[in-house]
Amino acid sequence: MPNDAADGPATVGPSASRGSRPYLAAIIVGTVLLVDQASKVWVVDNLADGHRVEIVDGQLWFALSRNSGSAFSLFQSFTPILAVIAIGVAVFLVRVVRRARDPLLVVALSLVLAGAVGNLIDRVLRAPGFMKGAVIDFIASKYWPTFNVADSAITIGAVLLLCWGWRRPSRPADATARAEGSGTEGSGTQGSGTQA
Repeated sequence: MPNDAADGPATVGPSASRGSRPYLAAIIVGTVLLVDQASKVWVVDNLADGHRVEIVDGQLWFALSRNSGSAFSLFQSFTPILAVIAIGVAVFLVRVVRRARDPLLVVALSLVLAGAVGNLIDRVLRAPGFMKGAVIDFIASKYWPTFNVADSAITIGAVLLLCWGWRRPSRPADATARAEGSGTEGSGTQGSGTQA
């Protein structure tokens, strides 16, 4: 006779977990976008005169920088093309995040999506005009090009994607081995029953 008490948690647990992942993605994307855009508004309002705020003396500081190109200020003359590419990437990431099941993959893709959308907002809405906007960068260092919160989210998400990809290959093999093992045990049991 089926035991509802025993079967209930096993059935509800994974389903509830899958259902919570869109909320996790939404929280991550929303939080990163809020911090990214709020920090850019603060920088534009307070550092537009060219002065900088020292965080670690001579090592790390906040200073306004407008980047009309891609990462590391490349492709400065291609802002509209970069904006269109960013829109395509964002749409693709939304579709992938919705289908993701692994929590680490959801977090990684959500961070990359949030960063891409954060910089896309700048390209679409900021000066000098629609689809020609410059991305606001402000975190500056002696050892690294100036970046922003959205760039940080993309970098962290990319590192997490590498971690996910690095641990991913071993999992299907383990699952296959377990399936083969259980299949062998089942066939052995069935065979002995037939002989009897």
